[in-house]
Amino acid sequence: MTEFWLISAPGEKTCQQAWDKMMIATTRNNSLSTNNKFNIPDLKVGTLDVLVGLSDELAKLDSFVEGVVKKVAQYMADVLEDSRDKVQENLLANGVDLVTYITRFQWDMAKYPIKQSLKNISEIISKQVTQIDNDLKARASAYNNLKGNLQNLERKNAGSLLTRSLADIVKKDDFVLDSEYLVTMLVVVPKISYADWQKTYETLSEMVVPRSTNLLFEDQESGLFSVTLFRKAIDDFRHKARENKFTVREFQYNEEEMKADKEEMTRLSTDKKKQFGPLVRWLKVNFSEAFIAWIHIKALRVFVESVLRYGLPVNFQAMLLQPNRKNVKRLREVLYDLYKHLDSSAASIIDAAMDIPGLNLSQQEYYPYVYYKIDCNLLEFK
Repeated sequence: MTEFWLISAPGEKTCQQAWDKMMIATTRNNSLSTNNKFNIPDLKVGTLDVLVGLSDELAKLDSFVEGVVKKVAQYMADVLEDSRDKVQENLLANGVDLVTYITRFQWDMAKYPIKQSLKNISEIISKQVTQIDNDLKARASAYNNLKGNLQNLERKNAGSLLTRSLADIVKKDDFVLDSEYLVTMLVVVPKISYADWQKTYETLSEMVVPRSTNLLFEDQESGLFSVTLFRKAIDDFRHKARENKFTVREFQYNEEEMKADKEEMTRLSTDKKKQFGPLVRWLKVNFSEAFIAWIHIKALRVFVESVLRYGLPVNFQAMLLQPNRKNVKRLREVLYDLYKHLDSSAASIIDAAMDIPGLNLSQQEYYPYVYYKIDCNLLEFK
């Protein structure tokens, strides 16, 4: 289960005591969770008014940055197409897997200097992640256009003989070219009708050149036949062919156009390969940046909320719990018993929520201790 609960409790005489108590409650007689201390440095507290305002801003910033983290991860999965099993190994933070990064979290002093105010730090993160979001939109749009154009061309070169491009099937020798009177037409004939075609094609209209048909290509259902006739008989021939369930393909042999199509496909394919490597590298780097920013926001939120709830001087222990999947409910109960003395109203909020229809607790989870969830399941495989 790659879900973490980031909680905090007020330090007693020391923060270590708060940690020991929680450890005894959740691991001594039962393995409800795997726990780590979560190190938050001494940040600048500022005034109460600023903290209250910041609490709301950080909540919005948290969900915005989580959204960007998920977008980058999902786009990585889309770009890696056939190697989706490789996605997870590319989703790293600071060069390590996400669980390791979170459980060994260290504040990045260089990126987010703690001499700055909390508001400044949150603005640094907001600017940084907004830039990643904008860059992602631009890069994804360019790459998706390229990929879409290539797929359209590939689609034209696949599919049944009724719809696919014929440029890579026919050759110059298959056609009577530069004749004032004669023209070569291409007809798709179902395999079960080959014998009918051979029997009837010369009589479908007047002016068909005898013995002029050749089978040029076959797929599973049909064959592509050439036939030569006089230009003035084209409409009549097309009409009679349709009555006999033979399909005349509109096609004019044009070497320049066919060459241009092939070159376009080669160019798009080469461009896609060229862009693939740098794009994956950009996604890796910026996933890491966005994820790191996200966990720093969680740290800021724990700090701000702990000061608002537990008061000054700053004295709380932040703790990271990875719940054991089978014991989530029991873990909630144990934590509630351990911390209910911190806020008696939490019990009534939770009880009242059961009675108030439409109050969605999952949207606004409230506990007597500071609590934020970190969910590392970032991908939705389509």
